[in-house]
Amino acid sequence: MAARPEPHMTDSKHPCREDSVCAVPVQRCRPGEDELAEDLIAQEVPVALVYNGISHVVMMASPLDLEDFAVGFSLSEGIVEQIGEIYDISLDYDPANLVLGVAVNLTIAAQRQMELKRRRRNLTGRTGCGLCGTESLQDAVRPVSPVTPQPLVGGEAVEQAVATLVENQPLQAMTGAFHGAAWCDLQGNILQLREDVGRHNALDKLLGHLRRSHVDLAQGFVLVSSRASYEMVYKSSRCGAATLVAVSAPTALALKQAREAGLNLIGFARPGRHVVYHRAIEE
Repeated sequence: MAARPEPHMTDSKHPCREDSVCAVPVQRCRPGEDELAEDLIAQEVPVALVYNGISHVVMMASPLDLEDFAVGFSLSEGIVEQIGEIYDISLDYDPANLVLGVAVNLTIAAQRQMELKRRRRNLTGRTGCGLCGTESLQDAVRPVSPVTPQPLVGGEAVEQAVATLVENQPLQAMTGAFHGAAWCDLQGNILQLREDVGRHNALDKLLGHLRRSHVDLAQGFVLVSSRASYEMVYKSSRCGAATLVAVSAPTALALKQAREAGLNLIGFARPGRHVVYHRAIEE
């Protein structure tokens, strides 16, 4: 069977970076001094993912890069197995009333839709919460997907990526409320970065972009501005990323799943130091 083309984007209105922040009046308070000023804060809106006309999930997210988010979420949650099973994506988006949210409409393969109905999973996720609404304990901890093990990325590359992470996060610089997920080459150069108020959302946006762009995930690593939770390892391995680097700690379950997946896991990646928690290929 011939490969299907990339998902067709049919939205006429498209969220942009300006939609992800808003200006508000504030009072800045310091010892002996109060000042009236204007501050930029992050927008957080409901984003509904609708598959073949049926709403599956509503997540609180930043209204930016939502096609990437939809593709990344669909792949990392196992709703589709490959990007070719997503036939169309469109946004139902009203920039004048973002509080009502954005509907992302996806047309997917009929077989995947049947499987999705059988799962009967309809959840409302809080910001950064990957398991809210899961119906059973069996669904909560799902088997990870094995990746093709890769040599551990060099320490200098990790340092280079961490050193330039902040300057590649413009929304975080403006508001202080955004997580970032970056794709870095093996020399530590940040090639792509996605931001969101939720860390899982930022990672889904990045993974969706990488899969849509057919990036070779053996030729680099994912860097996240958060801890390495089970969900971050699960999503990375589902999409084929061989190395996950986090600026904070992993959890014990994340480490267990990284070992099972054959994924390199690095935590506490800070300027001048990092901790290797799992090396997929022993030297």
